[in-house]
Amino acid sequence: MNLVSIRIITADLARLVAFYELVTGVPADWATPEFAEVRTPAGTVALGSTRTVPLFAPGSAEPAANRTAIVEFLVDDVDAEYRRLAPALADVVTEPTTLPWGNRSLLFRDPDGNLVNLFTPVTEQAVARFSR
Repeated sequence: MNLVSIRIITADLARLVAFYELVTGVPADWATPEFAEVRTPAGTVALGSTRTVPLFAPGSAEPAANRTAIVEFLVDDVDAEYRRLAPALADVVTEPTTLPWGNRSLLFRDPDGNLVNLFTPVTEQAVARFSR
């Protein structure tokens, strides 16, 4: 089994795609006007319009309702990313902070309220975990 992507359903696809393009620096691949993917070397953030939900099962996904998942990106320098993105972030949850497990993390919400974590391993153990 291989994780291919995490999909976020949104009522404003253009806005959310632009946000993730800004965060990642990666242009989205638009499959249709209702679906786009931001592909990074390690994984893909898939973004779908609410109009795609009935294709799976009507009412099976609701935009801007997530309060459990965190979309995470490994970055070279979380402090530099914070300086770059700060003007565009409307909801910073936690400014760059070193956490007990050795990652320096920046936590913010995307325009739909989904949590996004940019992190850089800073301790020897954390660096080793991500160098495999």
